[in-house]
Amino acid sequence: MTEGDLPPSSGIGRVALAVGDLDETVAFYRDVVGLQVRSRGEDGDRGAGEDGDAGGAGSDGTATLGTAERPLLELQADPGAPARPETATGLFHTAFRVPSRAALGDALERAREHWQLTGASDHLVSEALYLRDPEGNGVEIYCDRPRAEWPTTDDGRVAMTTDPLNLDALAAESTGAESVPAGSDVGHVHLEVTSLDSAQSFYGDALGMNVRQAMSGALFLAAGEYHHQVGCNVWNGRTEPAEGRGLAWFEVVVPGDALTAVRERFETEDVAVEDIPDEPGADGVVVTDPDGIELRIQPASE
Repeated sequence: MTEGDLPPSSGIGRVALAVGDLDETVAFYRDVVGLQVRSRGEDGDRGAGEDGDAGGAGSDGTATLGTAERPLLELQADPGAPARPETATGLFHTAFRVPSRAALGDALERAREHWQLTGASDHLVSEALYLRDPEGNGVEIYCDRPRAEWPTTDDGRVAMTTDPLNLDALAAESTGAESVPAGSDVGHVHLEVTSLDSAQSFYGDALGMNVRQAMSGALFLAAGEYHHQVGCNVWNGRTEPAEGRGLAWFEVVVPGDALTAVRERFETEDVAVEDIPDEPGADGVVVTDPDGIELRIQPASE
């Protein structure tokens, strides 16, 4: 790690989505992805309703989902917001990482029962399932292979590819669990951007992530030597800033003593740095990337 890089213990925190139909979207992330409903609307810690519905408020409000240990996903109802334009940047997928192959097999069984896969791949560093939520947001559920097995390139970067995934073998690992296990988190966020050079300047030079792989039309960055925590691509030729429903913001969590250096790097790059606006008492800061995507940087809790 060179001076100025994010510490390797940094990682993705929460992801927030603006959605048109909160009930339907909550049900997807609960029943298919396997997240727990931690809170809903203005009911604090209220979870699922007595009859197994999503619980809480009606078609407006908010919902927080995650595991018993941590929140991972914030859903914000905005029924009046337009759909994300085809030209707009934003989310390619949110990637939920599970800690075992058995848990990935459980996710496959839930998807087969309640939804439909859009893809399944062996990336050498991980095995992954792909879906789209009811609002069209991309979702990945994946499990890492042991880090000692990750292939590397001659320049020390990680080697990733996209090979077919044996779904029958994966399904055989399933335990039938209806929820993701403890230790699950958001492993990475993959964005659609207008320029890989601009994305590298923002997430690499300013935020302090390392480029872990660059390929045709895509860039993968991480703190330390993880395969990636932020992915960026230009595959679909997005040309306009983020707007409409979809990704509202996402969060990178850093050690508390790294926050000042992150703030200074962004200010050096002439990126406006502000306090997080809607979380009283929060110590983190918010910045906006070159494509209008909001990034929140939070210190890790002690």
